[in-house]
Amino acid sequence: MFKKILVANRGEIAIRVMRAAKELGIQTVAVYSDADKDAPHVQYADEAFPIGPAQSSLSYLHIPNIINAAIHTGAEAIHPGYGFLSENDHFARVCETWGLVFIGPPADAIQKMGIKADARQLMKAAGVPVVPGTEGTVADVDEARRVADQIGYPVLVKASFGGGGRGIRIVEDGDGLAEALERASREAKSAFGQGDVYLEKYLINPRHIEIQVLADKHGNVVTLGERESSLQRRRQKVLEEAPSAAMTPEIREQMSEAARRAAQAVHYESAGTLEFLLDQSGNFYFMEMNTRVQVEHPCTELVTGVDIVKEQIRVAAGLPLSITQDDIAMRGWSIECRINAEDPDVQFRPSPGAVTEWREPGGPWVRVDAAAQEGYTVQPYYDSLLAKLVTWGRDREEAIQRMSRALSEFKVEGVKTTIGMHQQLMQDEAFQRGDIHINFLAERFKGA
Repeated sequence: MFKKILVANRGEIAIRVMRAAKELGIQTVAVYSDADKDAPHVQYADEAFPIGPAQSSLSYLHIPNIINAAIHTGAEAIHPGYGFLSENDHFARVCETWGLVFIGPPADAIQKMGIKADARQLMKAAGVPVVPGTEGTVADVDEARRVADQIGYPVLVKASFGGGGRGIRIVEDGDGLAEALERASREAKSAFGQGDVYLEKYLINPRHIEIQVLADKHGNVVTLGERESSLQRRRQKVLEEAPSAAMTPEIREQMSEAARRAAQAVHYESAGTLEFLLDQSGNFYFMEMNTRVQVEHPCTELVTGVDIVKEQIRVAAGLPLSITQDDIAMRGWSIECRINAEDPDVQFRPSPGAVTEWREPGGPWVRVDAAAQEGYTVQPYYDSLLAKLVTWGRDREEAIQRMSRALSEFKVEGVKTTIGMHQQLMQDEAFQRGDIHINFLAERFKGA
């Protein structure tokens, strides 16, 4: 096992990784930008190292600075968390070059699954169902028109590389196709440095279902059931739960087997998530693979009892998974609400500033993964996530009731938050019935 690891991230996920490491007896190194020198993750670590100015491109995304921090502090491995460099295959290769273990999947697996058009083809070859669309990236408007006419409108124009909902356009008919291609490509090039796009059929109000996968270097692959991530704002997840109210044992078995085949097809190691769209007829289609730990991984941890981050670290150290498929059973229900520093009344505008009051909820089966506290300053440079509030119940109704209670106890002053929006969701009758889909929030909240 490692003696010391560096966590190349910030916020709640940095602390989450450090907690797992400390339970394994591993020392931790935090990195921080100038804006984060007093941040909670810096205080939590055994030691900390500065990596540059506030702008993430000059700090958390600056590979030479992070490698230098690891070497200078004597870290043996680097955990990237999520976001930033977590799905950067070049970073994984640089770590290897410098004799550092990247706590994540092999660089080849990241690369193969990171280019979405290529990943679609890999999944088709592995027998995983994909949404009808182009075989690869779109060469020109004429090809796009031919494919769109064949699969039928509406269609999605999607960036082949990247994520976070950027580089995506819905096209209702042929008149808007050329403009959508140009805009999606331009946005993708600006955000990810690559402007390649592809086409796929746009499904009407599907559900977003994902399967958690763990795999080690010894050929063991385990699936941990599903999470539902249908509640999204501008294709960014807002609330997740495990299991899904739409799932049947038959679909779960089929989807889990598809996820297992997908992981084996790219010789996957570490934690990963296969994301699928589930239509109203019970058909599911591969969407993408996140080759990292997910923001919503606590939902799965609460219903399975598996510490996903510890398993990541064990796998990276060359150890086999500590669990087998026979050990996995989903018990009860878990819900995670992302508490962001945003103003839902003003189209979810970010709300940076000083937190003047911070009071977390507690009680049985309530988990708070946070990196904010009283006096903490929400920076305008980074993601607005303040905390993840997670509850567990014996069934979905109890998990909702416990979440409603926990939200009422959560007090944050000084910045606007999404706590009130989540309280409204807990009282929404359609949500309580589990009657949700990926456009659910947009239909209820202006600007979502």
